[in-house]
Amino acid sequence: MANILDKINQDLIDAQKSKDTVMVSTLRLLLADVKNAQIEKGSELTDEEIINQIQRGAKKRKESIDAYQKANRSDLVDKETRELGVLQKYLPKQLSQDEIGKIVDEIISETGARSPGDIGKVIGQVMAKLRGRADGSMVSEIVKSKLSS
Repeated sequence: MANILDKINQDLIDAQKSKDTVMVSTLRLLLADVKNAQIEKGSELTDEEIINQIQRGAKKRKESIDAYQKANRSDLVDKETRELGVLQKYLPKQLSQDEIGKIVDEIISETGARSPGDIGKVIGQVMAKLRGRADGSMVSEIVKSKLSS
């Protein structure tokens, strides 16, 4: 736990010194989310659980960006995009569609999945194997395309 959380805390201090308001506010919100999750759990979070909190924050930012783009609010799109950039620094490197496709193919052959009825089973195993290195909606899209053809 100390590794990611220590890095976030140190980056927050550095951002405060450099007066980077976007980074400061984003990291403070992230630390509040982590603290709330720790209270809910009743103990310290593991690195994986902290990464899950970061992913939730990133997902919220992506959804907000989509909503603001539809409403033609470029000022808010810019703010959310900068916040998303801050959070992505702490996430594992995301895999490309080709890399995800190869893993999906492996899981499909291992499980013997053949029809769209097996989509849930395949997505669950792929997401467990990737552990935060791929966006769930992208994985879902790839699995659906492979099992429906």
